[in-house]
Amino acid sequence: MSINIDSRELKKILDVTPSTQNIMLVGRHGIGKSQILTQYFQEKGMDVVALFLGQMSDPGDLIGLPTKNTETGKTDFMPPYWFPVDGKPIVLFLDELNRARPEVLQTIMDLALNRKLAGRMLPEGSRVISAVNDGEEYQLTDLDPALVSRFNVYHFRPTAEEWLLWATQKGLDTRVTDFIQDSPMFLDGDERSRTATDSGLEKSPDRRAWHKVSDCIAGTSQLTDLHRKLVAGIVGAQATSKFFAFLSNNRIVTGKDVLLSFSKVKAQLSAYDIHQLSIVNESLFRFLETQKLKAKEKTTAKGGLTSYLDLLDSEGKREAIAHFASMFENGTYPQAIMFMMTETPEVYRTIMKFISGM
Repeated sequence: MSINIDSRELKKILDVTPSTQNIMLVGRHGIGKSQILTQYFQEKGMDVVALFLGQMSDPGDLIGLPTKNTETGKTDFMPPYWFPVDGKPIVLFLDELNRARPEVLQTIMDLALNRKLAGRMLPEGSRVISAVNDGEEYQLTDLDPALVSRFNVYHFRPTAEEWLLWATQKGLDTRVTDFIQDSPMFLDGDERSRTATDSGLEKSPDRRAWHKVSDCIAGTSQLTDLHRKLVAGIVGAQATSKFFAFLSNNRIVTGKDVLLSFSKVKAQLSAYDIHQLSIVNESLFRFLETQKLKAKEKTTAKGGLTSYLDLLDSEGKREAIAHFASMFENGTYPQAIMFMMTETPEVYRTIMKFISGM
């Protein structure tokens, strides 16, 4: 049975796992493994060295080139470009571990067990983290059980909610984030949807690909047939069809609309079902989490938030309130929660009353 973790759980595991223990993350490509690790360790002042083992053709790419020691007459290995010579600990990220050649994997054995490479020790406190791809669409190398036993193994499954928060913080095009919020099943491709006639060149969506889509359409208000082909080359035909169908329908109310223009969207909100209101709730939390409101905007947002909860309560939309309360209780959006607790105490009381009555 695999152990699945999301981004928040990964960071907590990194907090409590000793540096002497290795970690292996199992997951599909494009889900942000290296990005999350780099951000986490850079915030702690550690350099992350990513080595793409699937691209290495020879152990020398990893351990360095042999050279003759003029004093001993024996062969030494020159330190590879990435090896720390200043004594500071690093995070060695071994990506595509199960796409490496068998002779490269043999070199990894000593590194994983003894933190040693060609007789040279990694600085004390260094971390070794590997990532492997899973899925039938990859050309993979079977890993020796002895090598796997030297890693703590976790199947990395970051949630769509985590990606949407990151995408909002990074300023990705709202058409992309709105679509993923409405249809999170299109955030990551599904290898099970591949057919027997697939050539291996068919595109499917992943998190990296949607970032590319955002970069390509940013600043363009009207998307044309050329944009449709452009997007299809990034995320595939099926996801593109759903994406453009979503854009052609009426735009769903955003959290920003609720907080800063409630009176304009009140009637639309009243007509929404639980699925649509859940999308509004998530957008509202993300907006409060990522935006720094000016004094006038904060006053408006306080009124909009209060009016929104009053609307849900007065119209008996208890499922929407339950979803809102669960997001509050989950703690994913600490800045948004703090806003509600300090700026809108009446909203906070409503949430707490609802939670206690569940």
